[in-house]
Amino acid sequence: MGLGLTPLERLARARSDLRMGVAVVLRDGDGAAVVVAAETASAERLAELRALGPVDVALTDWRARTLKARAYDGDLARVLLPSDADIDWVRATADPSSDLAWPMKGPYLSRRGGGAALHRAAIALCKQAHLLPAVLVVPMPLEAAAALAEGQELSRVDICDVPLDGGPPALEEIAAARVPLEVSQAGKVRVFRPLDGGEEHYAVEIGAPDRSRAVLCRLHSACFTGDLLGSLKCDCGPQLHAALGQIAGEGAGVLLYLNQEGRGIGLANKMRAYALQDQGFDTVEANHRLGFEDDERDFRIGANILTTLGFSEIRLMTNNPRKVAMMQGCGLTVVERVPLKVGRTRFNTRYLDTKAAKSGHLL
Repeated sequence: MGLGLTPLERLARARSDLRMGVAVVLRDGDGAAVVVAAETASAERLAELRALGPVDVALTDWRARTLKARAYDGDLARVLLPSDADIDWVRATADPSSDLAWPMKGPYLSRRGGGAALHRAAIALCKQAHLLPAVLVVPMPLEAAAALAEGQELSRVDICDVPLDGGPPALEEIAAARVPLEVSQAGKVRVFRPLDGGEEHYAVEIGAPDRSRAVLCRLHSACFTGDLLGSLKCDCGPQLHAALGQIAGEGAGVLLYLNQEGRGIGLANKMRAYALQDQGFDTVEANHRLGFEDDERDFRIGANILTTLGFSEIRLMTNNPRKVAMMQGCGLTVVERVPLKVGRTRFNTRYLDTKAAKSGHLL
């Protein structure tokens, strides 16, 4: 292998480049495309893209529905960038926070015919980088793209290496230590690092769980506002502390703290969703207007960690039956679903009711 980059390392570099507004070259057989995230693109780079050829704005079907753009490719729309569109138009198309202030951005003309694989991979990379799922795409011949990448020192990625479903990445345990906790002095924290350069995840083990028996466990997704700030807009903080307390009360168990903020869309997009909720949209509708699915999390990461820790049977603390099915689909035996109904306030009642009505939570 030498000092050259592996496909996983190229992906990590490409995600970082997109976050900085740098162009990336995606390759697919004889074709290629130069892509820049719409959220981080600059006016200068938009002009440079235009000089290369016709520019598409790739949007998910959810965002396309809001904008009344045709999604001829099913899961995405390839919108033609108008000749008079500037960087403000691009950002307003990508970010729904401008929809009320700039309601007449269209009409949008969508491309039909030809392949959309490069556009689909570009959107997936933006999601994995926790950017808005909207991308500027310039399709071009492979040789021309290769020459451009070489001359401009751009990252190059084969789309066959882009996981369109977001993972799950392989993980390795890199550190562990005893940590006395308020709920139990017999605490231990293990840190798992994805091999694809993604965010680390943590296993909080209390006591000495017996690997030959079903372990009481909780898969908890990170929530900066709820877990750390005590936000009343969700029930995450109370669920975290109640789960730790219940595990400690039984003397043994494990809580996985998965860095999948905002149902997997990242903190910045979560704040965008909150702003949309202030406009009257519920949590699912806000995600859709941003261009995301209801829930972008990948709980296979948690299943991988539990398997690595030696567990095969679990008593899962959750109100979400789909999470039970996900764990069972990953080869774990869920012998019991343990409810965790805490944290309802007048501020989050609508949020919890939406989770029950639209996401199937038993609340």
